[in-house]
Amino acid sequence: MAVHQLETPTYIYTYSCAEEELSLCRLERRCMFGIDTELNAIEAPLKIEPSRSPFIKERIEVLCTGDTLEALINKISELPEMDGTFKVLVINHNGDPKSDRVDFKDRRDLERKIGQLVPGQPDLHDPEILLGIIQVNGKWFFGPCVECSSIWFLHQQKPHQYSTALSTRVARAAVNIAVPHLGEQKVIDPCCGIGTVLVEALSMGIHIIGSDNNPLVMKGARENIAHFGYEGEVLLRDIREINGSYDVAIIDMPYNLCSVISAEEKREMLQSARGFAKKAVIVTLEPMDEIIIAAGFTVVDRCEVLKGKFKREILVCM
Repeated sequence: MAVHQLETPTYIYTYSCAEEELSLCRLERRCMFGIDTELNAIEAPLKIEPSRSPFIKERIEVLCTGDTLEALINKISELPEMDGTFKVLVINHNGDPKSDRVDFKDRRDLERKIGQLVPGQPDLHDPEILLGIIQVNGKWFFGPCVECSSIWFLHQQKPHQYSTALSTRVARAAVNIAVPHLGEQKVIDPCCGIGTVLVEALSMGIHIIGSDNNPLVMKGARENIAHFGYEGEVLLRDIREINGSYDVAIIDMPYNLCSVISAEEKREMLQSARGFAKKAVIVTLEPMDEIIIAAGFTVVDRCEVLKGKFKREILVCM
């Protein structure tokens, strides 16, 4: 039962979501990690900031791993001394039939036992490093743990609200679905409303431009962005008038609620998007597959999101 310190970096991510968000959570995970699983914890080689996702709870950077807890414990004492004070945290997660759930008393006992073995200076009250230990798929992992800071939660308190706007959690997940890996992508939200998607994207450092054909919401979108200290361009422009080239468009179809438009007008909107965006993440309250295909897109993945009586679809289109 060998335990080894890993030469190739690997990370463990734990997840938490409500039942009505499970489909969205799994789509975000597929886009970000290429992994589809019903487990609430995954192993992946990618290092992603936990606060990017509304569903990630913790990220563990794996220092060592073992097939048994005893084997892992034997290896922990051989690790180099921690560069800073530390605290050990045993992490439970649901939905893994191959892993043992550690109850509260046993968890505290295990944390004390491992804390005594870790080379370095423990500090239970104000540690510089949080060390996580977790079992996933029957295997044990140990390493520095970063917890989610839930930045999206602060964005709920916008100066301007809109009853039919996406929630901050859904908007943040939609941004991750559209831009799973941060880089130099050019992103546009051509039906931005009060800017819920814009705020989430800008908080991640994504270069995004917003536009809308409703002059009444422009001032609110700009003030919402400025309220959180971000800077972003918001233009008064119909989606059918957009020129240029973008890597991805995030399109929440507000027209389904705010006005009655024909299938032909919807097709025109998406045809325009097909002209300026290589990829689109489309949010809709109505089935739109035929219109999306007629506009020149192919639906490559999808999910459903419930909000009260509304059921939205989020479709990844190429």
